[in-house]
Amino acid sequence: MADYFDMTGKVVLITGGSRGLGLEMAKAFAAQGARIIISSRKAESCAAAVAEIAALGGEAIALPGHVGEWAGLDDFAARAWAAFGRIDVLVNNAGISPVAPDSASVSEALFDKIVGVNFKGPFRLTALLAPRMIAAGGGCVINVSSLASLKPSRDYPVYAGAKGALNIITQSHALEYGPSVRVNCIVCGPFRTDIAASWADAVDSSILSGAGRIGHPEEIATTALYLASPKSSYTTGALIRLDGYVDEYRA
Repeated sequence: MADYFDMTGKVVLITGGSRGLGLEMAKAFAAQGARIIISSRKAESCAAAVAEIAALGGEAIALPGHVGEWAGLDDFAARAWAAFGRIDVLVNNAGISPVAPDSASVSEALFDKIVGVNFKGPFRLTALLAPRMIAAGGGCVINVSSLASLKPSRDYPVYAGAKGALNIITQSHALEYGPSVRVNCIVCGPFRTDIAASWADAVDSSILSGAGRIGHPEEIATTALYLASPKSSYTTGALIRLDGYVDEYRA
């Protein structure tokens, strides 16, 4: 049987790809033969991720950038495309979730920062790269959302709202850029990443879910590979929950 996850010759751009779930997806795609473009705000973090992938036998390059800065995304998209002459898979993974004591304490600058990284950036980057993918014969976009978009909390209303908007634009873009570009979304529950170090143990021991625990970072790999695979060509506009079936979300 052919390897349904074979990505040989494909080019994958992953924002927020230098750590956490982004790095796990990058390593998984590289292991399947893809060439990876790692992006995050810090050049040194991108370089470290590239070195880790190279040590595992994969091929990757670093492309630092800030997806929350709309004005710079035209140049960023052009440089990303030029790196290998194409992009087959765009993974909009970059995200931030700072909290404030209450909604009245959220400044306009903080509001704009959260929305910029979690929604405006993925929206704009998809709008810039999907037409190029169409002209090149097709591709796919994978957005990374959060269970907070479906089970919001009083603690992070702006983050939840931005991820909810990302869910909606996933389906809008699936219609706009289909059928040659598929657009799907992984709706993640809590995962044991470095970002979650301060709360992972407490949530893991108390979470009410079908899995009875929070996720391990490597458990996102096959979902991302499935969505990128040509064998999933009938899957588009989908919001796939990857959360161990959490009944209540308080991460």
